Order: sequence, then C-alpha cells, then structure tokens
Amino acid sequence: MSNQDQSSKGLCVLAFSGGLDTSWCVSYLIDQGFDVATVTVDTGGFDAAEQARIAGLSASLGAVSHHYLDARLELWESGLRYLLFGNVLRGQMYPLSVSAERVCQARRIALTARELGAKAIAHGSTGAGNDQVRFDVAFRALCPEAELITPIRSLALSREQELADLAARGVEVPARAKSYSVNEGMWGTSVGGKETHDSWQHLPDSAWPGGAVDPGMAPRSLEIGFRNGEPVSLDGRAFDPVGLIDQLNVLGRRFGIGRGIHLGDTILGIKGRVGFEAPAAHILIAAHRELEKLVLSGMQLFWKESLGSTYGALIHEGHAFDPLARDLEAFLSSTQQRVSGEVRLLLRPHALEVQGVRSPHSLMQSKVASYGEGASAWTGAEAAGFAKLFGIGQQVSLSAAEESQ
Repeated sequence: MSNQDQSSKGLCVLAFSGGLDTSWCVSYLIDQGFDVATVTVDTGGFDAAEQARIAGLSASLGAVSHHYLDARLELWESGLRYLLFGNVLRGQMYPLSVSAERVCQARRIALTARELGAKAIAHGSTGAGNDQVRFDVAFRALCPEAELITPIRSLALSREQELADLAARGVEVPARAKSYSVNEGMWGTSVGGKETHDSWQHLPDSAWPGGAVDPGMAPRSLEIGFRNGEPVSLDGRAFDPVGLIDQLNVLGRRFGIGRGIHLGDTILGIKGRVGFEAPAAHILIAAHRELEKLVLSGMQLFWKESLGSTYGALIHEGHAFDPLARDLEAFLSSTQQRVSGEVRLLLRPHALEVQGVRSPHSLMQSKVASYGEGASAWTGAEAAGFAKLFGIGQQVSLSAAEESQ
C-alpha cells in the first residue's frame, strides 16, 4: 500500500527494534490502513550485521521506509553527561542506562515523525513496564498532532499469537529462544529473566553478557583524565566520550565490573527488579566522584548529591521534559568548571578500587594545614577555642535534659 492509495490513513511512524512485538506491529498497522515507516535509534549495541537484519526485516514486513539513526553522541550530550555530573546511581547501584536510552530514542522518533509529516506514531511497549510511560510522554510532548497507537498494550496478545500471525503471512521472526531478555546500550546492558522476578534469586554467570569471570585474572591499572567533568582520556590516550565509554565497557566487562540486580519502585507504583552490567558507567562514576571530592567544596558536594538524585528520578520516572530537568542540568554543568584532573584506578575480578587522584584545582592545601598533622593558618589555642564553641550547643542541651529529670 502506498501513500497515494486513497484507502490509506496516512503515514504511521513506528519505534522499531526488530523484535517480535514491533515486527507484529508493522503488519497490524498496515492492516489498519496505515503506511508504516520504521525508525530504529541506535543508543549502543547495534553492529553492522544487526543493522542490516533490522532493515531487511522492515522491508519484508511491508514498511514503506526504514530509518536508522545513530544517536550515541546525542545520548551522551543530552543525558549521560548529566548523569555522570550528578554521579547518579539509582538505589546506590543502578546507572539508569535504559531510562536515558528511552528518552533519547523517543525524542528522535518523535522528531522524525514530525519531519515526515506522520499522521500517527506508535510503539510496541506493553502495559506492564516503565517504557510505555517514557514513550507516551515524549510522543505527546514533541509530536502532539499525531495519533498515538500502542497495539501491544491495547490488544494484550500473547507471544504465541503474534508468532502465529506473522508465520501465516510468511514472515519468520526468531523468537529468541534464550532464557533472558537482554537490552544492550552504551551506559549498560539490562538483563531480565526468571531470577529477576523473584527477590530471593540471583542471576547465574551464564546470564551476564560478559559470562563467567576468571578469579585468577591479573589486576589491571588504568588512568582516566577529565576536563570540566567530562572524560577525555584513558591511560594518556585522548578519546571522545563515546569511544572512551566503548573502551571501558570492553575492559570492565572482562573483570565483571558493574554487575548487579536493582530492586526498586517503578513508575507504575509497583516494585520491579532488573539485572544490569554497566562497566563503563560504574568506572566513570567512581572516578568522577573521587575527583569531585578533591576539587569541590563540602556544600557543593552536599547539594550535588541531593539534586543529582532528583535529576536521576526525573529521567527514570518519565519527567525528562519537565522544565526542572533543564534547571538541574544547568546547575550540574556549573559545578563542573573545576572538575579537571586524573584518577588512577585498579581493576580486579568483581572489584574496582580508586587508588589516587590529582588536579590543578586541588583543595588539599598543604600550605594551610595537613589533616591530622599540623596547621599554619591557626594556632593550637584557636583550635581549642573553636572546638569548645563547636560543642556548646550539645553541652547546653545535655545540661538542660539533666536538670529536667
């Protein structure tokens, strides 16, 4: 069916991963009278063979066009850099890899729909997860003139029904016969399976993309350079952020760095659990946090932790387009003006250790004092007076409590 066909409802842009659900959506939307343009947004994990497979599948399903968008640099510039600036780890462990990816993907798909003049925009999320909210919010905010269609959520078909429908059309879509669903991206890979549905279970070594880790592997030291909060070098070699993240993912995966299972609250108000392997994110956040400790004031560190957590919650919970997110990005960027220097780390099997940090903006001023050793900026008597005044409030409170007994 072409755009010129009088029976066509017009063009529908579909967020297309090349999996079972979105493949079924192509056929469904065509049956509903739409011309379908598929859009795949690469935020990491798409090699040339996968790109070719997805494009070929789109054509075989009857889509009028397919659009592959490399958004890795955009993902860094519009999201990941601020998550790094804020040292954001949800639940003190999960680096929000999927959350940031979905925001970037949804934005690019919505903008593509506007460019193509689409009458409708669709995604293949179910009604049981966070992604449906992130896509819905982005599509309605950025492409409000298009009809929003969500076939999988609306019809709640089983995978078996979808496979049978496609097979009847002569389309074979591999029903990935592995036990785990894996979503690979720049900032981490999520892993879901039967163990993540049970709060008592843990994922086996075979479930992780990096597989089992050799416990006898020799330690590996590395040095990461930062300029204004952004990573710029690895072991003295200059990299752009995307390239450096790729290098750290390969290196850290061998040691099993950044693995865990996050248990937390979903947008829907229920508890959820997901496995993740995010070597680069964990290495960079550990290094960046240590450099900030050296160059930022105590008050900066306190408010960065609070506001960084707030920013992460906005991204995770579908509020990425709220004006507050832009305000927090401005704040986080402002805090990075002095965050330049090098951090030395050591990788061991399943362990990451920060061993040293240096910066031309260091606040460890030896001319003023050396902690626990001595001071040149004050006398012993001044220190004693400070300590006495510092504790007066507690002294008064305890004395009043004793008198009231």
